[in-house]
Amino acid sequence: MRLVLLDQAKEDLANIAAYLAEKSKSRHVGQNFVKRLLDKCKELASIKGTIGVERPELGENLRSHPFGSYIIFFMYNNDHFEVVTIIEGHRDIEAIFNPSTT
Repeated sequence: MRLVLLDQAKEDLANIAAYLAEKSKSRHVGQNFVKRLLDKCKELASIKGTIGVERPELGENLRSHPFGSYIIFFMYNNDHFEVVTIIEGHRDIEAIFNPSTT
């Protein structure tokens, strides 16, 4: 499958890199983690068959897979593996996906 990062996922990666660089005082730390995160997304896209946990409570056809303390949210769209968003796992994920319910 072809890996596609949706706009929100691209923004998330930039935010994750900036956050980790600030916390660690090293831009390299943030960039290295995001590279590993992207490598994981590529690996997931290359796996034959359907993977991840179904997340119908968050969105139609949405699935998730953990990576460290983050959760990669994705969906299959024809021959594309679309990464929708990447969220730190301790956040209120349902509120992020359904802001009108909080």
